[in-house]
Amino acid sequence: MPTSQPQPPPQSPTHPSQTNNQNQNQDASPSPPPPAPVPLTPGPRASRLQQVFNQALARTLRANSYANFSACFPTPARHVPASLENVWRQLNAKLEESARAEFEDVLREREVVRGLNELDRLVGEARVRRERGEGGGAGGEGGEGEGVIPPHTLGANELYQAHLAPYLAEAQSSLNTKLGTVQGENTRLAEKVTAQRREIEQLLSGLEAVIGDVEGAAAATAEFDENHGLRLEAQEMDEEIKAAQRQG
Repeated sequence: MPTSQPQPPPQSPTHPSQTNNQNQNQDASPSPPPPAPVPLTPGPRASRLQQVFNQALARTLRANSYANFSACFPTPARHVPASLENVWRQLNAKLEESARAEFEDVLREREVVRGLNELDRLVGEARVRRERGEGGGAGGEGGEGEGVIPPHTLGANELYQAHLAPYLAEAQSSLNTKLGTVQGENTRLAEKVTAQRREIEQLLSGLEAVIGDVEGAAAATAEFDENHGLRLEAQEMDEEIKAAQRQG
């Protein structure tokens, strides 16, 4: 009777995700080391935020003094001042407790301490890189980067102007175009006004000539008709015409 050969133990099936992870680990290039963990102990900015909150809360509580509080309740302040002062103390304590609890909730939900600590770390690294960049520029004269200013060495005003430069250039170009249009319209209006002034001067010259003719005619009439006979005859004819019109 033939003897049965021992069977190898069954292999457990490989999960697809494990296969994919192994392939990715083999194909992926070496990644940089992960950043250092951010400490949860409040750093300079987080401590300063806590200090500002404490100062603001203290000023708020000082503003709610017993004198201001009792002025709102004159009758209890006159008859039961001890009870009113006890209520005032409880109110301030509740206000302080509630404000601190809400502040702590915001810090925890928004991870403010972690974010501010990360900002402290980034600022410190940027300061170190800036110092290294300044030192390398001074000792590396004649190199490829000569005359190039690293962006992290620029001040806030320079960065602000650099970001706004394209928009300011576009706005200046638009304003120059509008200014040229307005100047052209002003030139046309000035020419039109000059032409109107010439026309007015011509009309005035013609009117002066007419006035001179009228004055000469009046002088001639006065010279040849000293008794104003022509004027009297004209008045009589005018009166006769008006009387005929009234009769008709």
